[in-house]
Amino acid sequence: MALAADWRPKLVALDIDGTLIDHAGVLPDRVYAAVHRVIDAGVPVVLSTGRGWHSTRMVFDQLDLPPGFAVSSNGAVVVTYPPTEVIREVTFDPTDVLDRVAEFAPSALVATEEVGVGYRVSDHFPDGDLHGEIVKVSDEELRSRPVTRVVVRDPNSSVHDFIGLAHRLGLHGVSYFIGYTAWLDIAPEGVHKATGLSEVCARLGVSPADVLALGDGRNDIEMLRWAGRGVAIGDAPDEVKEAADAVTDGFAEWGTPNELARWF
Repeated sequence: MALAADWRPKLVALDIDGTLIDHAGVLPDRVYAAVHRVIDAGVPVVLSTGRGWHSTRMVFDQLDLPPGFAVSSNGAVVVTYPPTEVIREVTFDPTDVLDRVAEFAPSALVATEEVGVGYRVSDHFPDGDLHGEIVKVSDEELRSRPVTRVVVRDPNSSVHDFIGLAHRLGLHGVSYFIGYTAWLDIAPEGVHKATGLSEVCARLGVSPADVLALGDGRNDIEMLRWAGRGVAIGDAPDEVKEAADAVTDGFAEWGTPNELARWF
């Protein structure tokens, strides 16, 4: 999108993992300082992530963000915090998805999200994959009520295997996002980070054209296309870069603070 010469962001939407925090879970001081220059300028910073709210909240606190909005679960959950108030929660019946996963990927691990709490899982996930309270339950319990998200994971497969799996599942009535590893996030139909951010913008009176968004994952594609300026971190997959208006440096080369420094 071509920007006017005097364009400045009126809201900054930030993915978390690979954009604010490295894959070891570290928030660099330089990134923290860049975010606080945005805050000091009076511009809202909105975390927009595939994480559940329970683990998004930890980063909100770590960044010392002022009270405001956050978008989690790939747009299915929007909250204000602190205190936590869920202002949007979109759910779907996971039964069909779980049946198809059982048919096409019977060895895969499956989790359903408990908003603000953690996950119910079919079996134990690798350490560090999920955060919050993790409870192993039966297949019947996984199917027992509507959910904001289903996570499918197979540590023995590759991301390419999961791209193929997503096509074989032939998912209808849901949205899905493929991670860097053999990870598939399944959300309610038509729900993604941009829909969650649209809710925030409507409440703040900000046009999407005035939003600066940064991200590095396939679940950021809709957000980067939607924002007035969507910027992909340099480590992003090619399809994410293609969806963005610009590509900044890699995370380790300070791509996030370098982009924020253009404006703040």
